[in-house]
Amino acid sequence: MKAVFILTFTCFSLGASAQSPEDSVKQVVNSLFKAMNDADSAGVVHLFANTAVLQTIGRDKVMKDGYETFGASIGKLKKGQLDERISFGGIHIDGSLASVWTPYRLYFDGKFIHCGANSFQLVRLSGEWKIAHLIDTRRKDCD
Repeated sequence: MKAVFILTFTCFSLGASAQSPEDSVKQVVNSLFKAMNDADSAGVVHLFANTAVLQTIGRDKVMKDGYETFGASIGKLKKGQLDERISFGGIHIDGSLASVWTPYRLYFDGKFIHCGANSFQLVRLSGEWKIAHLIDTRRKDCD
């Protein structure tokens, strides 16, 4: 009887510690910024869907970049050189689609560069969240 109780309690405890969908989406976003800070090109590229689009909103245009090009540029940095500090402004999930808003401040070699907001669209493919679209704003005035 004691063994049944322990086994039942363990199963319930393990189930309770499982990640929520929001936590699993946050983990992917946090993993991106950790890989960027670690100058880990392969770690960055692994987080994107193979059709991912990256865009930045400029003053009068939208610029586009490929996730592999972005990953390669991260790999040219030194570990700790790039530090993008985010907060989670909102996460919305519907099945295999997640939308994440993250205001941020970017530092390079400890010096403030710019701030803005990232908007992520993630998709769940083969049981794993991948970044399908990332678009951001950039500005110097952050107040």
